[in-house]
Amino acid sequence: MGTAVKISVIGAGSATFSLGLVKDLCLTESLAGSMVSFMDINPERLEIVHKLAERYAAELGADLRFESTEDREASLEDADFVINTAYVKGHYHARDTREVTAKHGYYYGGVGIGSYDNLQLMLDVAFDMEQICPDAWLIQSGNPVFAGSTLMTRETDIKVCGLCHGHYGVYEIARTIGLEDMSKLTWQAPGVNHNIWLTHFFYDGKDAYPLIDEWIRTKGEEYWRTHIATRTHDTQMSRAAVHQYRMYGLFPIGDTVRRGGWWYHTDLATKKYWYGEPFGGPDTEIARPVHVAGLEKRMAEMASVVNDPKASAVALFGREKTREQQVPIIDGLVNDHEGQFQVNVPNNGAISGIADDVVVEVPAIVNIKGIQPIQVGPLPQKVMLEHVLPEVLDMERQLHAFLTGDRSMLLWNVLESHQTRSYDQAMAVLEDILNMPANENLKEYFRWPENW
Repeated sequence: MGTAVKISVIGAGSATFSLGLVKDLCLTESLAGSMVSFMDINPERLEIVHKLAERYAAELGADLRFESTEDREASLEDADFVINTAYVKGHYHARDTREVTAKHGYYYGGVGIGSYDNLQLMLDVAFDMEQICPDAWLIQSGNPVFAGSTLMTRETDIKVCGLCHGHYGVYEIARTIGLEDMSKLTWQAPGVNHNIWLTHFFYDGKDAYPLIDEWIRTKGEEYWRTHIATRTHDTQMSRAAVHQYRMYGLFPIGDTVRRGGWWYHTDLATKKYWYGEPFGGPDTEIARPVHVAGLEKRMAEMASVVNDPKASAVALFGREKTREQQVPIIDGLVNDHEGQFQVNVPNNGAISGIADDVVVEVPAIVNIKGIQPIQVGPLPQKVMLEHVLPEVLDMERQLHAFLTGDRSMLLWNVLESHQTRSYDQAMAVLEDILNMPANENLKEYFRWPENW
């Protein structure tokens, strides 16, 4: 026996996420009878996702119900879980911003002014939940997970769990060095979102870090010379990852690798050296269009199936569960099907040296009692001083700027970029970003201090 729930998906017009969620629900018998409420402001994408979900469930004979709406409050009504995966202004606005910054001498962005729109949406969703479904869990699956989850847990009483994909890089390491049975793998990679480090790595009960060292010594150079990435985010075993491992004694995991330091990102040739051919990692003028094109291709495939009554949704999406954590966590919370997951929740002592109200990424036991973070203790002091604590400070500045509307904090952020060469350059690029047609709300909200 199981428990039926209502799940509201905010930003449901995703090219892959929503149908992956439906697939996992269809294949989780203990959640039979559940309702999925798709919410998005794009009616065309919303219709595609809704129709495909119904067809997929029907083909599998799964007991699920679906609804779709452009009204967020309606979707939240009676929700037990809310999954927020929305990206407010999208990839094309990000591209336009990079083009503006390039005119001022910044390579591929090179400067940012925070995530005001996404943070505001997250907070609005959480405020709505306090009024409409205060007992529901919010599973934050869209970026910025770190800043957004911290903001929502501080400003509301909603139960928030942030989720990300980055920790799956552990399995990429294991496969690359020749480990085949992932059930024999035991690991921990705590930190903060997009800044996590492999503190424990065991295979069949034995420390597997020496196997990484052996791979680097005997196969690393050949791999970096010959490996051609087929995915834009294929960076886990790159030179940059190993260089960070040599610097800190722990392997960086997932998006930690692509961040590293400014010296990995000065130009395309440098990026290709550190992150490999042909893209130079996911954050280049070559990679990002490929990534976006892949999302658009996937949506086109989905639309094609919707428009062809003879096409099979199961043939498109398969019959195996995804590796996403949303559905297993929901199942654990309501049906007591216990599991261990990588989550983003308030620290409360899980990692030594980080304030309790800062959201950290740590392993947690999930069951009917809730999400219970595992106390992982301290990270090495060098990792804390050079990576984790600076990341926490950056997050705190971003949230303070968001909450106060202080434009001078945006300027300070631009001035701190390693690509900024002068005060005038920083002022000019900030003003041009704020004057972009889609940024009227930012220009209105962020004001110079009264004594400016």
